[in-house]
Amino acid sequence: MKIIELDLTGCKYLDELHIRIRDALDFPDYYGKNWSAFWDCINRDCDVDFVTIVGISSISNDLKESVNKMIEILERNKQFWKDTDCPFDYEIID
Repeated sequence: MKIIELDLTGCKYLDELHIRIRDALDFPDYYGKNWSAFWDCINRDCDVDFVTIVGISSISNDLKESVNKMIEILERNKQFWKDTDCPFDYEIID
């Protein structure tokens, strides 16, 4: 099982959020830094089984909607893989 931590502590900008996502999840260089690309990579190109997300309470207010979108996509990915041999899950620790 491959477990990673996505640390959002002090994240202030959308581009920075996507860079942290790309680096933590080891997304390919062609990751487009948008939510459609996030879905494509998390669902097809990512071998991570479990994501622990930390630091959400410290993000800027401007990013709250974007982080909610990220969580929505993680939940969708969890549901997509739940009845397979490759389940995916995540948790938020703050």
